[in-house]
Amino acid sequence: MKTKLFSIFLLSVLTIGSLSPVASQITAVPATASSAVSEFDVNGMKVLIKRRPGTPTVSAGLFFRGGVRNMMADTAGLEAFTLSVATEGSKNFPRTVLRKETARIGTVIAPGSSYDFSALALGATKENFDLSWRMFTDVALNPTFAAESVERVRTNILTALKSESDSPEGSLELLNKRTVFEGHPYKNGPEGTSANIGRFKAADLAAHHKNLMQTSRLLLVVVGDVEPEALRQRVAATFGSLPRGGYKETALPTISFLKPTVDITEKSLQTDYVKGVFAAPSIRDADYYAMRVAITILQTNVFQEVRVKRNLSYAPDASLDERSANTASISVSSVNPNEAISVMLDEIKKLREQPNDEADLAGMAGFFLTTHYLKQETNAAQVADLAQYELIGGGWRNSLAFLDRIRQVKPAEVQDAAKKYMKNVRFVVVGDPKRIDKTIFLQAAGN
Repeated sequence: MKTKLFSIFLLSVLTIGSLSPVASQITAVPATASSAVSEFDVNGMKVLIKRRPGTPTVSAGLFFRGGVRNMMADTAGLEAFTLSVATEGSKNFPRTVLRKETARIGTVIAPGSSYDFSALALGATKENFDLSWRMFTDVALNPTFAAESVERVRTNILTALKSESDSPEGSLELLNKRTVFEGHPYKNGPEGTSANIGRFKAADLAAHHKNLMQTSRLLLVVVGDVEPEALRQRVAATFGSLPRGGYKETALPTISFLKPTVDITEKSLQTDYVKGVFAAPSIRDADYYAMRVAITILQTNVFQEVRVKRNLSYAPDASLDERSANTASISVSSVNPNEAISVMLDEIKKLREQPNDEADLAGMAGFFLTTHYLKQETNAAQVADLAQYELIGGGWRNSLAFLDRIRQVKPAEVQDAAKKYMKNVRFVVVGDPKRIDKTIFLQAAGN
């Protein structure tokens, strides 16, 4: 499954209505937004519980560390395949029973894999949490990898992989992965390849599952109206007997942006699709917040200049990813890509050369306040946020400081972030090469 942000995946599947031991005691953190996060350790597995009194649903995610950094070219896709088949049926809940019970009580159990980590996700009503928890943990611990389930999932994945390049957007992302991620672990995408998926056997899935189920690789996050101590006992009863293992996560290399480039895939289209990628700080980095503000300003200005004023494209965009080795981008589809990209690069140049007004940044704080809380409305979104910061953002507590850090950003910091990161843009294009003037793409994209 390919997603731009893993949190988007968690939100979609869950919406219904140093890893050091901390003994067995719960370490409470001061309440934030009327909810408290509790943290404890179960035999080497970190567990985070955020209690939200009065909420009718409970969301959970069992996260597996590492993502594609643990994959090689010949094993890419194995983890996603393994977790997808795991949700088909388990020892105590065969596929027919599992489907019947989850449909009856409105529970969702779903897998997902991203570049940096994978997960099994649970969404349940509070009323049916007991049964939902039993199904969820049995799927996680005792999947059967039945032959018919393996083949069913294999067919689904192969169909999805074959259709990746059917749309211009899909072709653009494939080209981006092939060029910008060349020589980087991210090139071995979590979805894998048709060749890999076609040859993996049930025994390969079972072996990978066994390797995943080590507490040193696991993170469990639960958000809802649940009592932490009672849940701690449940977690210990289910996951407490797993082996610790000795998993150590290795640091990812940075993605290369030494010079601007343009790579074109020829395709007969009415419009040309363009994406320009450049370096960006991760959410664990101090200048992430200034870059977040810079990208938001760029997104607004690009929309105004490209669409509103010049009508060069319906949906020009600027965005910031949320990966451990991070990137940002500008993108556009246009019948006049040279003019559109020229305008977008001019907006980058302005950010690099002209400091923003303090009053404009102060007004932007209100925008971030609104969007932040809107994104935090569901338990699922809060599971995703806590997990993402814990896994790649320097610790879950950093998620609680997001708005304060945004409010502290100064105009000079926005300009510095633009100077540091918005350069050496690497463009990928799907469309007609004869309509692309590379000199326009390259002359303002360097330095």
